[in-house]
Amino acid sequence: MDKAKKNLLLMVPMLHQGGFERVCVKTARLMQDFYNVHIVIFSSKDINYDVTGLDVIDIDVPARKGIVNKVLNVFKRVKKVKKLKRDLGCDIAYSFGSSANYVNVLSGGPGKVLTGLRCQTDMENPRQLRLFCRKSDQVLSCSKEIVRQLLADYNYDKSTYIYNPLDIEDIEKHAAEPANDIPFAAGRAEGNVKVISCTGRNDYIKGIWHLVKAFYLVQQRHPEVRLAVYGAGDWSGYKEMAEKLGIADKTAFPGVKKNVFPYVAASDIYVCSSNHEGFPNSVLEGMALRKPLVSADCKTGPREILLSDSEYEELIKRKPDGSSTDKVIEGAYGILVPDMSPEVNMDPEVITDEEKVLAGAIIRLLDDEALFKSYSDKAYERALFYTPEKYRDAIHSVLSHYE
Repeated sequence: MDKAKKNLLLMVPMLHQGGFERVCVKTARLMQDFYNVHIVIFSSKDINYDVTGLDVIDIDVPARKGIVNKVLNVFKRVKKVKKLKRDLGCDIAYSFGSSANYVNVLSGGPGKVLTGLRCQTDMENPRQLRLFCRKSDQVLSCSKEIVRQLLADYNYDKSTYIYNPLDIEDIEKHAAEPANDIPFAAGRAEGNVKVISCTGRNDYIKGIWHLVKAFYLVQQRHPEVRLAVYGAGDWSGYKEMAEKLGIADKTAFPGVKKNVFPYVAASDIYVCSSNHEGFPNSVLEGMALRKPLVSADCKTGPREILLSDSEYEELIKRKPDGSSTDKVIEGAYGILVPDMSPEVNMDPEVITDEEKVLAGAIIRLLDDEALFKSYSDKAYERALFYTPEKYRDAIHSVLSHYE
């Protein structure tokens, strides 16, 4: 430990998968030049990120089911983290996600407390938000929409947004690594198929059932198209739905991939069907691999990525409450479709209007080769905006106020 440097503690529940876990690790690496950085996790189970050279401290209080166990867990975590902050001489503690935020604010000082709101689900618990705002020295987010909502709904003006870092060089390097189990690779190499890809765990917030039903409509118009969904979870229900829709041979659910980039690279279009996001790293990663983007306008994230500043401001003027667009927007960097229902419906006989709209946007790309090529180029252009250097400078600027 360098005694000349301040001590920065980054807190995240686990490092198994997910966007804010990736950002936590990246933050730790980028801040090592300025601080003694410690990553505190609640469980070391299934670590999925390279933490070589980082100080990772596992307090070993993993998640447990049941309300009573969850409450007890909070107390155990707070007690351990409070001692850890004191032992480390913590100057700044920055937490990622709601469960880490609770522990951070309740364990208090020494040092400044910064909490991170990184998903729209974080915004749906007023009591939780008031606690974080009251006990944080500053709230950081990855979306200007969250900052806008905090000011409008809670009159909280100590929030800052910093867009997630995107290391295109690293993504391209990992995308070039060999993978011999890529779905539909042979047909794509022969030019006989086009592949739609999506990455996301089996969780209602990812809205994958919408995508499967939209794909069913797409392949009626374009039978050469295939769908591959990568992510953790039990996909048996989706496979059954695909079977009933008659598209089982055109869909693949290979599960989670430690390095998903070769799989996304071996696709043609990336689709985000989420109903909740913070700032979707998977969307930016798809764009870094030059995939034309179609995304649902869930409240935070996609609209800020796919629209230009002027298009974003026009949408806010039209929808000042932050609600979703009610029409398809062919934005500067991708296609934005209206948000879709969070109510899971796996009935293959029920195809909603919103799923038809999503299908229409995908078909629009497949029908127009010039538009497809244009959005491929624009996707990469947009990805270049979110450099690790910009993120490093922005996060350091915020943290340096508390030195």
